[in-house]
Amino acid sequence: FVTQECYVQNTAREYAKLYAAEAETLEGFGEVPEIIPIFLIHRPANNIPYATVEEELVGEFVKYSVRDGKEVNFLRRDSEAGKKCCTFQHWVYEKTSGNLLVTDLQGVGMKLTDVGIATLAKGYKGFKGNCSFSFIEQFRALHQCNEYCEMLGLKSLRPTHQKQRKTTSTKSKSLPNSSTVKKMVPKKAREHRDFISSEH
Repeated sequence: FVTQECYVQNTAREYAKLYAAEAETLEGFGEVPEIIPIFLIHRPANNIPYATVEEELVGEFVKYSVRDGKEVNFLRRDSEAGKKCCTFQHWVYEKTSGNLLVTDLQGVGMKLTDVGIATLAKGYKGFKGNCSFSFIEQFRALHQCNEYCEMLGLKSLRPTHQKQRKTTSTKSKSLPNSSTVKKMVPKKAREHRDFISSEH
């Protein structure tokens, strides 16, 4: 468990560094959240031979996002750090094509620790997270873009875009039958792919 904690947090830290490199070039973005490193130490003389060591964070500890996405934390939603954490989640989600999400973002100010990662069951590029894939689905359903998402040019995850597509396909039903059949075939194929990906 201790080794996995290091593995997850340090992997999330690498994504945070990439996010920072992109965000810091944007005018007006300002300070970027940082996931602090965590180190594994071996203590052979101790009853519990392995332990983790990390920088002590001093100040008010805030959970900016929770693993399952059910809790809405006002400090997360309204603070600069909270908004930038949500944008970081959206950025990772988009960069990994929805296959990976950094969760449980918490810490003091812009310094974060004890994070989680959700991946598809099969993992992502050889990495398996420590959180359920359902967290990715919940994030997709609950995320609200803010000005930092817009600054990074991230695509909105709001269902209103899906409704617009449905409206377009409804209009196509007034076309001749052959067109309707053509329109529906790719949709069925897409549903089948979604079913397969959620199983693995």
